Amino acid sequence: MSEDSLRLVTVERTGTGHFTATNARGGTIDFGTGTGTGTGDGTEFTPVELLLAAIGGCTAADVDASTSRHTEPTAFTVTVSGHKVSDEDGNRMTDLAVSFHVTFPAGAQGDRSRAILPRAVAVSHERLCTVSRTVEAGTPVAVSVDDVSAKDLPAEDA
Repeated sequence: MSEDSLRLVTVERTGTGHFTATNARGGTIDFGTGTGTGTGDGTEFTPVELLLAAIGGCTAADVDASTSRHTEPTAFTVTVSGHKVSDEDGNRMTDLAVSFHVTFPAGAQGDRSRAILPRAVAVSHERLCTVSRTVEAGTPVAVSVDDVSAKDLPAEDA
């Protein structure tokens, strides 16, 4: 794999149940777990909601690039839903669904964008959207813990 293929986000704990993700370009997004229960009791996005937003955002960007070159949409909303389940396999999302609601103005350019829309959605889903393609492929996630040195431990644990 090339260095150009690497994508990197760093997540830093900012408080109990609160985190900030920072990308390589310096952009940040705050998220959390609400009250620390993972239920999203506060207004911050939860990690699961960020996953849903990533799926919707990825495919929305693909579809927007294809359709808006002809005319600007008058409405463009993507809704992503799913069910969080806990079973013998652990916690996970099931029944993920992406729904587009896009309208274009009347006229030839709007007609062209409307004609392109179904194919643009299909191509994004089947080939282009890295996020949903990764989820559907079931890509393994490697997890590790860096060594903790004595200098990182409180004095009573060192």
